[in-house]
Amino acid sequence: MSRDLIFYQFSRSKVEQCDFSHFLSLYAPDKLPEGRALQEMMNLMMFGIEGWDDDPREIHMVPEIRRFYTAFHDAWPYWLYFCNLDVDTLRAMTMCCLPSISTMQVDGQVQVKVTCDPLDLIKFIKRDFLPMNLMCERAGISERGIYDRTKAVFEYFNLPFDAEPPAPVGYMAPSSVRGTIRIGRNDPCPCGSGKKYKKCCGMG
Repeated sequence: MSRDLIFYQFSRSKVEQCDFSHFLSLYAPDKLPEGRALQEMMNLMMFGIEGWDDDPREIHMVPEIRRFYTAFHDAWPYWLYFCNLDVDTLRAMTMCCLPSISTMQVDGQVQVKVTCDPLDLIKFIKRDFLPMNLMCERAGISERGIYDRTKAVFEYFNLPFDAEPPAPVGYMAPSSVRGTIRIGRNDPCPCGSGKKYKKCCGMG
């Protein structure tokens, strides 16, 4: 079943004042649900800014917007969890927060190409995985679900991702099975106390 996206638009006056208090009154961490309801909010948000439609600059180049998104991110660093990865919104917001970006016009294309230092981008994303994981844990998302979201974020930003997926629940690697040592109740305790296992660590 498809879900409706949550589109939140900030007015020019709110951006210029760095005022996102209304958004936080709805979506601050203490306002968010837990469990299944929070799971359903992953990948659901899109953000917009109004008031610069006649400005020829890309939003990444407007100082007021860059300042606003940087402050917004500092106050609400959960973008990697909530932002929809099917549109360019998250990429544009992130570019506003990076220390330096450059733009170039590509022949035959209307939009300019925005580039940044890949290390700046990786550093930004890496820092945001902690807030994302906090939301995942609060939502009760599985290790595999967290892995899939992480992979999707890396692919969204065209970054390499070669981590192995987590092992299925209950899976035990063959090497760990072969290396298991069974301790008899009358054997010396492996803790080194000199007592029999049943009289020491095996008492429980």
